[in-house]
Amino acid sequence: MDEAVRHLAERLLRAGVDELPERERRVLHRIARRSIVSRDLSLRTDRPAFGERLADRVARFGGSWTFILAFAGVLLLWTGLNSVLLPWAASAPFDPYPYIFLNLVLSMLAALQAPIIMMSQNRQAMKDREAAAHDYEVNLKAELEIMGLHEKLDGLRQEQLTRMLARQEEQIRLLGLLLAERRPEPPAPCG
Repeated sequence: MDEAVRHLAERLLRAGVDELPERERRVLHRIARRSIVSRDLSLRTDRPAFGERLADRVARFGGSWTFILAFAGVLLLWTGLNSVLLPWAASAPFDPYPYIFLNLVLSMLAALQAPIIMMSQNRQAMKDREAAAHDYEVNLKAELEIMGLHEKLDGLRQEQLTRMLARQEEQIRLLGLLLAERRPEPPAPCG
């Protein structure tokens, strides 16, 4: 098996096996074994931890129209209560203009939401890197297989041309013999 991998590395990648990164060696081993490289990355068996799932849900909700519209509604309700309804009803607003308590709540929300969204983005970036590495391996194997097929076709074409030239030479030789047999004898000298 190692000899086949070494031969593939030298023939297709023009490098020694030891010089290649692990990914390329892994692809060459799979080519030598005729095994499949591609797999469905969405069918992973490892389940993310509770915190990771929660971060994904918070990021998904925080980046949705539902969140934006609900948040806009809360802001309008807050400012409406403190600017219009409570002063009109002769009671003191709990957060009068310039809404300092609202600013505190928004700052705390942003301070909590930002790292949670970053955790989710980091997990997604890790998934994307894995997918890119997998795509590279699949593409490398496809490219190497195509190169191998080109070599086989070139070899077959060369073999076919060699056989055709040998036949042509044989036909030319046979035609030369036929022509030599059919040449009229030169007339005998008179006299």
